[in-house]
Amino acid sequence: MGLFNAFAGNLQQVSNDQLMQQYGPFLFSGEQITNGYQLIRDAVVFTNMRIIFIDKQGATGAKARYKTIHLDSIVDVEVETAGAIADDSEINITYLKDVYQRKTGAETLGEVTFEFPRKFDIAPVYRYLGELAMANRQRINAK
Repeated sequence: MGLFNAFAGNLQQVSNDQLMQQYGPFLFSGEQITNGYQLIRDAVVFTNMRIIFIDKQGATGAKARYKTIHLDSIVDVEVETAGAIADDSEINITYLKDVYQRKTGAETLGEVTFEFPRKFDIAPVYRYLGELAMANRQRINAK
């Protein structure tokens, strides 16, 4: 079932030990992995500072591209829960692409969507990201 979900575009949770072994050298000082998910070769790693997207490239996957969304830039989160039969769950994150998070009226937003298998309990991930987005909005709008 895990391989089928991976081919269907769904992320599967991976142990923090395995993630640390593979991606630990790319963590910043003081950064810790909180959880992560694998999609065949690619991965998404959540840390206490950011979300890291690992895009393995080439036939062997030895080459990889690392993209980051800093947790303090997340401003909105949407969730779509799985249906009764074959639907998957999705979380859509909206984040500020601007380095300086000021009220300029010209913010640049980015979006990313994660798909999870139907049986995955998406509620804790949604609550975590949603609370983070609310705190970020309050912080940004208080300036």
